Amino acid sequence: MITRTLKCSLLSLALIAQPVLADRIKDLTSVAGARPNQLIGYGLVVGLQGTGDQDKISFTAQSLKKVLDRLGVDVDGPISNYDLFTRGATTLAYDKTKLDNVASVLVTATLPPFVKPGQTIDVNVATIGLATSLRGGNLVLTELRGADGQIYALAQGPLTTTGIDVDAAGSEVSIGVPTTGRVPNGALVERAVDTPFGESEYIVLNANQADFTTVSSISDAINEKFGAGTASAFDARSVAVLAPMDLPARVGFLSMIENLDVVPGEPKARVVVNSRTGTVVISRTVKVTAAAVTQGSLSVTISATNEVSQPDAGVFGGAAAGETVGVQNAEITVEEEVRPMFLFQPGVDLRDIVEAVNQVGASPSSLIAILEALKSSGSLRAELVVI
Repeated sequence: MITRTLKCSLLSLALIAQPVLADRIKDLTSVAGARPNQLIGYGLVVGLQGTGDQDKISFTAQSLKKVLDRLGVDVDGPISNYDLFTRGATTLAYDKTKLDNVASVLVTATLPPFVKPGQTIDVNVATIGLATSLRGGNLVLTELRGADGQIYALAQGPLTTTGIDVDAAGSEVSIGVPTTGRVPNGALVERAVDTPFGESEYIVLNANQADFTTVSSISDAINEKFGAGTASAFDARSVAVLAPMDLPARVGFLSMIENLDVVPGEPKARVVVNSRTGTVVISRTVKVTAAAVTQGSLSVTISATNEVSQPDAGVFGGAAAGETVGVQNAEITVEEEVRPMFLFQPGVDLRDIVEAVNQVGASPSSLIAILEALKSSGSLRAELVVI
């Protein structure tokens, strides 16, 4: 029994002694040159339930007509008010093709590194006309081009939308954004992007966050595993690794490097404040020097009442007797909430800051004001970022 207890204790100590802050190099870096590429295209969404561009968007009508022409369909007569205007025709409105179920959209996608022709990627769709919803729509075959103008993928398929917009009897309910949608695996890759993965004798690993301590730890871990001189950190972002030129050997070598564990550097002390939502994020390394803070609020309330004064005709007499006069009475009340002053001792950490602020019941907006004041006074030993 004693032996079993001793083994459990040793196991617990071993678990505690493990480096819980260690991360894989794969999670801290990316391979230089292996980057995604952005694609964009213009297309049409059809099959909408009367929520399309109607007949007021000229390029929607032109695009639909070109699509039908490519499919061998001859459109007899105008298909929009724009078409009527350009022809100088006097065709009646009921002779036009309805565009209630069609919408012009921009289609965007991200082409991942090392993707091959025949694989599929997700696409995002957003309206650019007067369409109010893409729910139930289907994206017509759309070419997706890169920054060089080349076609890299073809997109098509039914849209998935999360937004809804309902309007009835003068009331409207809107949830999410119904004018955007997504087609999962909706684009077929037609062209691959060349990468310089096997062109140089070195593989460059770029850290996700620039930090001298992190890149130094990465370099040391690689050299410890594969020998001195294998890796060299040449700035706060990049580590050059000497790799085999044979591609299969290089792939296996990089796989071993990616799975090495390193302890990244401690992040820079930073306080991030979102002034719109009142969200405040304080990193663990934030320190505050000695400072005394008091926080309160001043509330001014002005209440106005409208009254009617109508004098007695028997008292005043004359032509103006009994004249009704409107009178406005205003009352001003000033209330100041008194809150105690709290003291920061030198070198207090995050826990002390949170406890002190919670004791006085400061709201998120008050906390933001306190942090800005501490930064202005020089007591906050951290970078204050307001977004």
